[in-house]
Amino acid sequence: MGTLDAPIEVLLVEDNPGDVELVERAVRNSDFHLNMTIAMDGEEAMSVLRQEGDHADSPRPDLVLLDLNLPKKDGRQVLSDIRSDPELKNLLVVVLTSSPTQEDLLKAYDLHSNGYVSKPVDSRAFDSVVKDVLNYWFNVSRLPRNN
Repeated sequence: MGTLDAPIEVLLVEDNPGDVELVERAVRNSDFHLNMTIAMDGEEAMSVLRQEGDHADSPRPDLVLLDLNLPKKDGRQVLSDIRSDPELKNLLVVVLTSSPTQEDLLKAYDLHSNGYVSKPVDSRAFDSVVKDVLNYWFNVSRLPRNN
C-alpha cells in the first residue's frame, strides 16, 4: 500500500496528548499517505469503530493503534469488544503502550492483538517505531482493504 494507493485510515486510541503529538509527528515525517482519527478513550474508540453518533461518518480504519491504559473503557476491553464483534473482528489492531508487563503482553495476544509495541521514551525512537509499524503492515505484509 504505502504512498501509491488511497490514504490509509488509522484510528489512534490514546489519552495522552504528548503521545498523540509524537504519533502525529512520526506520521508527518513518514512517506505514508494516511488519515488519522483520534479517540481519547475506549468508549469513543468503539463509537468511531461502530460509526455511532458524532462518528457516523467516520471511515472504517485500516489500522487501530491502541493504548491499553485508557479512561472509561480500557484498551483490553476495547480489544475484546473488537474481536467479539462480527463486523470488526478482522480489524488490524496493534497495541502501542508504555506498559512493560508480561501480563499485559500475554493478555493482548490472548485477545488476538496483531502486535504489541512498547512506546519508547526517546522521541526519535518513538518516531522510528511508528514508521516501522506502518512500514511492516502496509509495505511488507499483505492485508485486505476495508471498504
